[in-house]
Order: sequence, then C-alpha cells, then structure tokens
Amino acid sequence: MKGTGGESAPADVAQPADRKSALGDALRRRIVNMELVPGALIDEAALADEFGMSRPPIRELIRQMAAEGYIELEPNRAPRVTSMSFQSLRSFFIAAPVIYIATTQLAALNATPDDIARLRTIQAHFRAAIESGNVANRVIYNDEFHLEIGRIAQNDYLMPSLRRLLIDHARLGKMFYRYPSTDTMQHTLESAVVQHDQIIDALERQDADAAGQLVRDHFELSRRRMTEYAAPQGMAVSVNLGDPVLAQDRR
Repeated sequence: MKGTGGESAPADVAQPADRKSALGDALRRRIVNMELVPGALIDEAALADEFGMSRPPIRELIRQMAAEGYIELEPNRAPRVTSMSFQSLRSFFIAAPVIYIATTQLAALNATPDDIARLRTIQAHFRAAIESGNVANRVIYNDEFHLEIGRIAQNDYLMPSLRRLLIDHARLGKMFYRYPSTDTMQHTLESAVVQHDQIIDALERQDADAAGQLVRDHFELSRRRMTEYAAPQGMAVSVNLGDPVLAQDRR
C-alpha cells in the first residue's frame, strides 16, 4: 500500500488494519455463503497464518463479530459460527416480516436520490448474479440490498436486528436456492428481481405503504420456497400388494 508520494505506508500502521478488514470481510462472506457451516469452529491459528496476523487482533475481531451475530462465544470453548436450530428458524420466520417492513417503510420516508442510486447499483449486481447463475453473488447482493435499505432507514434500534436477521436469511438462501433447476425456481428468482425494482421505485416515490406491502410480498416469496425445500413431497411408492410381481417376490 503506497502513500500519495509513492512511498510505502508504514507496515505497523496501514497493513495490519488492512489485514484485519480483509479478514473480517472474508469471515463474514464465508459464514453467509456457508463455507463455514453453522456450529463450525473458528480456527484462530489457521486464520493467523492465512492473513499474516497475530492472535490478539483476531480475537478482537471475533468479539466484534460475535456482537454482530456471526459467531457464538462460550466460556472455555473455541469460538463457533452461530448455530441454526429449529427454534432460531421459527424466530426468524416470525420476526423477519416485522423487521423488513419497518425498515423499508422508514427508508421510504428518508431516501435521497443518492440512496436510490446506490440501491440501483446493488440491484444491477443482483440481477447479473441471477442471470449468470452465480449463487454466492446472488446471496451477497440480496443481503447488501436489504442492508442498504436498513442504512437508509436510519434507525439505531432496528439496524442491529436487521443485521442479525440477514445473517440467517443469507444462510437459508444459500441452502434453499442452490439448485434453480426447475421452471418454478427460475420464476421465483425472476420475480425477486422484479420485486427489488418495485421496492426501489416505491422508495423513490417515498410511498411507505407500497414499500411495506412489496417487501412483505417479497419475503413471502422466499418463505414459500424455503418451506417447499424443508418439507418436500414424499417419494411416490407403490402400495399395490396385489401386483403379481410383488406377489411373486413374497413367495
């Protein structure tokens, strides 16, 4: 890293900060992309080797990420990626519509032209990820889209809840949208792109009611897909005991 005059920046000032930032970005992406699965151990020694850092700044970052909801810390145990249980999923589905609607409606009241421009840039990346079939980028830019809406909402009470919610939404999305092999799945993804555009338009008009309804419909689209994945139809199995083949097998 070089300064304005071309000289290298002091190694003990700029580079550790850059490495810590890079580590934080990498860990967050690995968690939401399920490269580090729920409950996985965080190997501080391996991270120290990979990013060329000492253990103290890594532990500081881990504490920060624990406060954000990415990591679980328990006394006398190694840090772990935040788990996902039946109860946490139930809480997610109950809380998600409330938080998404509240932040999106507030964003409609606060959005500036610059805010709308940033959202459209994120949306362009999200659309490209859908069109190219890039699951990792689809998860990342969907997360960034709703996080940016949270920033626009400018509410210090809602933002921590939104951040925590988006961690599990991203991880669920990584699991449930991994294989868009059916026409129904592709239609769902295309509908999500359209709904993002409609939400941006509602924010630009400062139409809080429309924005709230749109994001409710948007989450319902995700909820249905997640439900279908978690509770698929059972396999078709013949129970015709009068079938002559089965009767022969029984003999």
